[in-house]
Amino acid sequence: MTCDGNTNTETKPGRRVLITGASSGIGAAAARRLAADGWQVVAAARRGERLATLATEVPGVEPFVCDVTCEESVAALTEHLAATGGLDAVVNNAGGALGLDRVESSDPEGWQRMYDLNVLGALRITKAVLPLLRASATKTGGSSLVYITSTAALATYEGGAGYTAAKHGERMLATTLRWELAGEPLRVIQIAPGAVATEEFSLNRFAGDETRAAAVYEGYQPLVATDVAEAIAWTLSLAPHVSIDDLTIRPRAQANNWKTVKTGV
Repeated sequence: MTCDGNTNTETKPGRRVLITGASSGIGAAAARRLAADGWQVVAAARRGERLATLATEVPGVEPFVCDVTCEESVAALTEHLAATGGLDAVVNNAGGALGLDRVESSDPEGWQRMYDLNVLGALRITKAVLPLLRASATKTGGSSLVYITSTAALATYEGGAGYTAAKHGERMLATTLRWELAGEPLRVIQIAPGAVATEEFSLNRFAGDETRAAAVYEGYQPLVATDVAEAIAWTLSLAPHVSIDDLTIRPRAQANNWKTVKTGV
């Protein structure tokens, strides 16, 4: 497997955060929001052109092409971070859903892809950057690991078995890690958004079917990426001894994973 890497070794001062899946949606919004707060942002994703555009538009954002499903790509990212000033926080945001099929007609390859991206991708990044976060925490008093899961990590719904299984797995990764790191100056934060209207999430889920993707958000006001970015920024802004273990954020109209009141507002 061929993995993309980078050779830029410019050192960035100040607090530094890595955001995965930063080329669009919640990841890009978080990069903009945290950069506005004074963070030096390493924006990682597979699509270099999008990252380059983001970096051009937002001072304080450094692009780095990385595929979280590729060990070699994650290793290259880690080497870069270690050589250019370390790391104070990570936002594990890379993920996604594929399909909305019943269990009996589901695609095992789609399940495999979702697990590799949502769970193993977060695992690869976590293992890689933990030494950097520990090193930073000894100097600053604390470092942070943030996991952007989903309300799919809390309950299932018809047609969602593959995605909810993956997000449940990511949630358990974060929860177990929090217990294992207890006593260290490292906090583990899980943010579980409900319905978020981004430019690509539902399009990817429905294989580019724009009509089906748009229908998910019709008749009510869903969250937007900046809403989740605000939540990320807030959790990272708190004093190092304060941990928001689990934060669920939904649109007001969404009572749970299977009940959204569509009134047109």
